[in-house]
This record gives sequence, C-alpha cells and structure tokens, in this order.
Amino acid sequence: MTNNVITVIRRELTEQADEKTRNTYHQYFKEDVAFYGVTNPKAVKIGMKYFPQVKALGKKEIFRLCEELFKSNYNEESIIACEWCYRLHEAYEPDDFIIFEEWLEKYINNWAKCDTFCNHSVGALVEMYPQYLKNLKQWAKSPNRWLCRAAAVTLIIPAKRGKFLKDILEIADILLTDGDDLVQKGYGWMLKDASILHQDEIFDYVMKNKTKMPRTALRYAIERMPKELKQKAMSK
Repeated sequence: MTNNVITVIRRELTEQADEKTRNTYHQYFKEDVAFYGVTNPKAVKIGMKYFPQVKALGKKEIFRLCEELFKSNYNEESIIACEWCYRLHEAYEPDDFIIFEEWLEKYINNWAKCDTFCNHSVGALVEMYPQYLKNLKQWAKSPNRWLCRAAAVTLIIPAKRGKFLKDILEIADILLTDGDDLVQKGYGWMLKDASILHQDEIFDYVMKNKTKMPRTALRYAIERMPKELKQKAMSK
C-alpha cells in the first residue's frame, strides 16, 4: 500500500494538471523547475486526502515516502512531502535534523521548495532543539545557495515570535555581502520578520550595515518599518 499511494497521488496530479498553470509557474523561476501544472492549494488538498492512509505507518515510513516525493523533482510532489513532514512535527527528535539536512542538500533546488520546507518543518525542529542554530550558521557559509537561503528562512516563524534575535543577527552578518539575490531576499525577509517585535534592534543593525548591505536585502529588512525609518535607512 505504501508505494501504491505515491502512484495514486501521481496519477491524480497528472489528471488535475493544466498547461496554463504550468506555464504561469515557470515565469517565477530562473532555474529549470519541473511542474505538473497543479496549483499549490490543489496539491496540498491532494496530499491531505491521502495522508490518513499513511498516518498510521509511523514517522520513519512517512519520511521514506516524503523522500520518494522529493526525489521526483516535481514541485507539487515536494509540496505534499513538506505537508506530510510538517504534520509529524510534534514527533520530531533531534536526529531528524540530519535527515532534513540531507534532503536540503540532495533535493532542494529552488526557492519555493526551500521556503516551504524550511519555514515549517526545519523551523519547527530548530525551535524545538535550538542546539541546531549552530548548524544554520554553518549552512550560511556553504557554497550551496539553497543552504545559505535555508539558514535564514528557517528562522522566519521564530523571528515573528521574537525568538533567537542574537542568532538571527549572526546569520545576517555571515550572509551580509552575499552576491546571490535569492540569499539576499532570504536574510532580508528574516530581518523583516524579526523587526515585528525587535524593530529598534533591526533598525540599528540596518543603519550600522547599510553601506555594505545589498539594496535588495535592505529593502526587504525595512519593509515593515514606519515611513520615517525607511527613509533614514534608504538615505545615502
């Protein structure tokens, strides 16, 4: 049954695909991205339709199925893998970080997969086991652009809650002058959401670093700030 459910999901994704959706998605990516042509909400709905069939199998087997979905390289399958994986977040254990890191290195090859996986599953695990914050700082030094982006976007939800400010600023320091626009947007987004509860600290950080910080990252970082602070940050 376990392998059969993947076959059934793929059949349903194929049946619900349409060319217009597929073409629209391709406009958002510079990378060579594989799509069936199913909208994200529909893909999530399909995944949740079949989750009850696999729920009782246990975390180890569900993770194996998630990896099978990731391996296909189709974005819709990765969305389902991320949904299934996050559904298990209350059962996460420290060693799951090793699995998640391996998936990032092997299967994450565009910003959508990176953000969906890291915002929820990886972020939840790091929030549960903060000892892995040191690993995020190592990711930020990686030549792999997706690990660099992952280092920042993993902390989006904790940042909104006011957590890990010291670590957020350390990761921003590591990524500060990165030349990749998707990395710049990732750490700018992290700073932006940290500013919800730490506006003064993030503003001070931006002002201290604005001569070195790429404008893309700077604009993202100040997006939630009042107009007068934005003007100060953007002034030469």
